Amino acid sequence: MNETMVCAVGRVATQPVYREMASGPSARFRLAVTARYWDREKNAWTDGHTNFFTVWANRQLATNTAASLTVGEPVIVQGRLKVRTDVREGQSWTSADIDAVAIGHDLAWGTSAFRRAGKAETVPSPTSPEPNWETPQEGSAEPADAGTQHQLETAALT
Repeated sequence: MNETMVCAVGRVATQPVYREMASGPSARFRLAVTARYWDREKNAWTDGHTNFFTVWANRQLATNTAASLTVGEPVIVQGRLKVRTDVREGQSWTSADIDAVAIGHDLAWGTSAFRRAGKAETVPSPTSPEPNWETPQEGSAEPADAGTQHQLETAALT
């Protein structure tokens, strides 16, 4: 399969538009990608040309995109590049779309907290106690908690 995969780093230019389609959820937004270069004459970073891409997300990626992204946020988009040429009202138009495979916040500009979507939180059962995750200090005669000790003994017997 010969597809052009791209990785674009830019900012969300429009609020994601979410739609329920017959084939499943779909979302789209515009991504602004601006080249930056060091201008020796000004001795400063300068913005170059800005390219705009329409990013398309489907299924669960669409749902998560609509819930996670807002205008101006820095993102990284990976997907298949689709360049289309169209004639509208006598004028030729060219558009570049990215059929997204993955979308995420660009952590070079800030922090992000990942939350798994669509999963109910599981509560540990009372029959299996939470193991002691703390590492005992060296020289300490402190034994592991009873649940962990029982698991270790059971594993040794089998």
